[in-house]
Amino acid sequence: MSSAEPALRTDGLTRRFGQTVAVDGVSLEVPTGDILGLIGPDGAGKTTFMRLISGVLVADSGSAIVAGHDVTKDPEAVKRHIGYLPQAFSLYADLSIEENIDFRGDLYLVPRDEVEALKEELLEMTDLLRFRRRLAGRLSGGMKQKVGLICALINRPKVLILDEPTTGVDPISRRDFWRIISQLPDQGVTVVLSSPYMDEAARCKHLVMIGRGRVLAKGTPPELRGRVRGRIVEVLAADVRAATRVLNDLPCVRRITPFGDALHVQIEAGGQEVAIARDALGRIGIGDSAVQEVAPTLEDAFMDILAQEGRVA
Repeated sequence: MSSAEPALRTDGLTRRFGQTVAVDGVSLEVPTGDILGLIGPDGAGKTTFMRLISGVLVADSGSAIVAGHDVTKDPEAVKRHIGYLPQAFSLYADLSIEENIDFRGDLYLVPRDEVEALKEELLEMTDLLRFRRRLAGRLSGGMKQKVGLICALINRPKVLILDEPTTGVDPISRRDFWRIISQLPDQGVTVVLSSPYMDEAARCKHLVMIGRGRVLAKGTPPELRGRVRGRIVEVLAADVRAATRVLNDLPCVRRITPFGDALHVQIEAGGQEVAIARDALGRIGIGDSAVQEVAPTLEDAFMDILAQEGRVA
């Protein structure tokens, strides 16, 4: 596959389960060396999409070309050129880290000398070298996911597919995971991943937001943030319920979203709307210093796009 060809291209990809359309006509093109993040609510179709492009599921209609191979016509060729780490990845508990990696290499028919060389590199990269003989059944969740990542990379894939790889993983392991992922595009690996964490989504080169199996929006993180309608005001209030009641009564307020220990309030883009909100909050004792206009975050973009689709109030 030349560098000019996309690493992944789907056209009208669709999959149904009974009456439910899990993936609904998804068309995407992912350039080689990209890190593409899939974001969306639970049940949006992200996992089904990943299974389709991995050849684990068969599409009802549409097409997917992955690493230069048609998933429908030649799924085995696709599987030879991808690495796939599903949510429910499981290791053999009675095998060591090293033995699990060797076994995965054998499954991919990778020559043993290549496995040995890459295994050393990846164990060092993931800081697992000193644990190589530890049984998988004795590993922490973060360590298991690191071993899963090594197994997904042992065949030197052109496309790496990761389904929420850091869910439930400790912060240090999450950091290590992203340190590794960020290096892969320079090695010619295209990464397609899903994540429930917006701080991880912000590290992706491009994002695709999926809802009800359809693409709702796509672009770079700054592009999606720039799509937020109106203005965002952050409100710090000891009595969040009282602040919410006051803001809900203002016609200029589109939406109120809890944001850590604050509220993010989406307000119509006019000249006086922020001042109106400040005045209303001031009447219940919330001073101007606790009401600040801020730049939209990815969370704001996520909620606004879903609201436009009728998924949230």
